[in-house]
Amino acid sequence: MSTRFEHRATFSAPAGTVYSALVDRAFLEERLRLLGGKDAALVEHRGSGDEVSLRMRQGIDAERLPGAVRAILKGDLVVDRAEQWRPDGATGRVTISGVPGEIKSRTRLADLSGGGSELVTTAEVRVGIPLVGGKLEGVIAERVGKLLAAESEFTGKWLAEHP
Repeated sequence: MSTRFEHRATFSAPAGTVYSALVDRAFLEERLRLLGGKDAALVEHRGSGDEVSLRMRQGIDAERLPGAVRAILKGDLVVDRAEQWRPDGATGRVTISGVPGEIKSRTRLADLSGGGSELVTTAEVRVGIPLVGGKLEGVIAERVGKLLAAESEFTGKWLAEHP
């Protein structure tokens, strides 16, 4: 079984400008510094122009996890996030230390007819732990949704400050 979710964000900037920010090394490093959690790092940044591959590491302190999750997963979590970007969107895969499963995502970035752009991420969380996997999937999906919202807010501010 798996849990699916979707996140949408709109920006006043056109899709090309948003894409350039989303794959910019300085942007990514600052976003990770502010939102990436414990020991966050941009592990890999390859390519340029129309194809960019990223690998990021993000950390979640055990104290910040719900009690039910802490009972199942011991210690801090390390999140490994790989994304392959093109101007019209991305594909991604996330693994979490100690969790047998993954998150797969597809992101679409497009201009809006009235100006600005929209970023839509659809993702599927799959955790292979009998009896509690579904519960963990729900918690993970909720946390990732909040992270994507925070990242979208950061992106909007970055775009306004870096025209």
